[in-house]
Amino acid sequence: MTSAYRSPVGAQHVQNWCRAALAGWAVPHQTHVVDTSLGMTHVVSLGAGNHVCVYLPGTNFNASSSSMVLGALAGKFRVYAADLPGQPGLSAANRPGDEHIGYAGWVTDLIDWVARRSGQAKILLAGHSRGAAVALSANPDLVHGLALFSPAGLIAVRPTLTMLRSTVPWLVRRNNLDARRLLDYMSGPGRAPDADLVEWMTIVARACRSTGAPGPLPDIDLVRWKGHNVRVAVGDHDVFFPIAALYEACRAKLNLEPFVVPNAGHLLVEEEPELTADIVAGLT
Repeated sequence: MTSAYRSPVGAQHVQNWCRAALAGWAVPHQTHVVDTSLGMTHVVSLGAGNHVCVYLPGTNFNASSSSMVLGALAGKFRVYAADLPGQPGLSAANRPGDEHIGYAGWVTDLIDWVARRSGQAKILLAGHSRGAAVALSANPDLVHGLALFSPAGLIAVRPTLTMLRSTVPWLVRRNNLDARRLLDYMSGPGRAPDADLVEWMTIVARACRSTGAPGPLPDIDLVRWKGHNVRVAVGDHDVFFPIAALYEACRAKLNLEPFVVPNAGHLLVEEEPELTADIVAGLT
């Protein structure tokens, strides 16, 4: 299995940033270590409510770098946010050899752990980008509802020249300027990425072996969700998952239409955290 990190020093740099971000977070929260089929998984819990939301971040993100959306979700739910193993964060560093099979088993372990802590509370599963693809690999019978934001797992990313011009300099030069340019590219028009997020993406470029978006999941996994309680939301300026292609996939594979958020990009959950929480709440 491949490590997410270029070196032990890089791994330590990432972990230090994550721990410092959590330590400085004003929102009351707890941290947990969960033993799973993919190794140690770091989970942050916060909020209160009659329902539980399990949140899975996207590629290169984790609970520590998702404070905006987690704070909004915590206003409505008891939230459990997990760092995906093999992604930058506080979970196990190694990536599964077969990501689809590996993450499918992992998300089952995670949901089982949350269910044991939550009694009879309804569990809502929410994921952004790669986290949405992992959520789609879960057994629909384990949760009350599923919310997918800017989701991977339904269609493939088609690289464009503009995409390469935004991503390659970030990977090669690994500085704040190119991290900001990448985040600007991923954001909706007029949206300015937070300075902490720019710092985080700079650290990721320097310390990590970044991965692209996962490809579409097998249809046999996706069609299981037909007829279940599912919502999909995408920004109308999403540069990775264009509306037309995602719309077609949602209709064919999930039998639903995505909710399109005006003036939002791929970082929808960061740009519209309260709307994100409202969409998840619509599953209840």
